[in-house]
Amino acid sequence: VQLQAFGGGLVQPGGSLRLSCTTSGFTLDFFAIAWFRQAPGKEREFVAAIRWSSGRRYYPDSVKGRFTISRDNAKNTVYLQMNNLKPEDTAVYYCARGPRYGTRPDDYVYWGQGTQVTVSS
Repeated sequence: VQLQAFGGGLVQPGGSLRLSCTTSGFTLDFFAIAWFRQAPGKEREFVAAIRWSSGRRYYPDSVKGRFTISRDNAKNTVYLQMNNLKPEDTAVYYCARGPRYGTRPDDYVYWGQGTQVTVSS
């Protein structure tokens, strides 16, 4: 079971990035995939999740309307499109898989390695 997150980088405030999370080693139909982020000195924070079977999506208020999670079944890949980025979005972003949807890191079992997103002028 492996997840790999990539696509991070340096972007100016108001800019966009798309993160990708490739998955392998399991069938995704009955699980949830989520994105979390962690800034230095802060706890890991829920960013978005998608129930694979239904496609239902979840976001916290901090990113709602700016971030979109999506999936490509054929590629076993989950994306996080991030628009109108703000300096407070700066963090390492992780994708994770769990048996069901949740907003806590403990709800997820498998984690990718993380990709750095820096929003700065």
